[in-house]
Amino acid sequence: MKKIFIDGYNVINSWPNLKKAITYSYEAARQELIEILQNFANFDDCNIEIVFDAHKVGGNLEKKEIIDSRLTVIFTKDGETADSYIERSVNELGRRFEIWVVTSDWLEQQTIFQRGATRISALEFYHETIQMKKEIKSETEKITKGKKNLLEDSLDEMVLEKLNKIRRSR
Repeated sequence: MKKIFIDGYNVINSWPNLKKAITYSYEAARQELIEILQNFANFDDCNIEIVFDAHKVGGNLEKKEIIDSRLTVIFTKDGETADSYIERSVNELGRRFEIWVVTSDWLEQQTIFQRGATRISALEFYHETIQMKKEIKSETEKITKGKKNLLEDSLDEMVLEKLNKIRRSR
């Protein structure tokens, strides 16, 4: 199974839609990123860890939030960057899995590549998520094309019969 590590703040500061969300708050941008990646993980059948730096938050302990079986959010401990967390995790996993690392940090990309992971820039991954949305939309349109959404299809027979009696009595 593919495992993807995301440098959370690096992605937030690279994607146009998330840059806009930052104007409201970083929390809004984080939530939007989590929603997008939850869809991506299910669509692409992979596991994703979004890693956010908390290294400047004094006394912070590493915090792990399991969103669902495919998506985990990590806030690093005090003094640890997202880059160092990702490097350590990739080292621990070795070459047993297909690993992607999403970051636009050039030095991080080089380090990860040397450890056998596939590196992908934040903008490249943004385009992957856009493509995913298009594919989902296309599949949804194929399924619903030609089908009418009629009220009678969602009513039970007794209610439908009563409505038909009312209609005929007029």
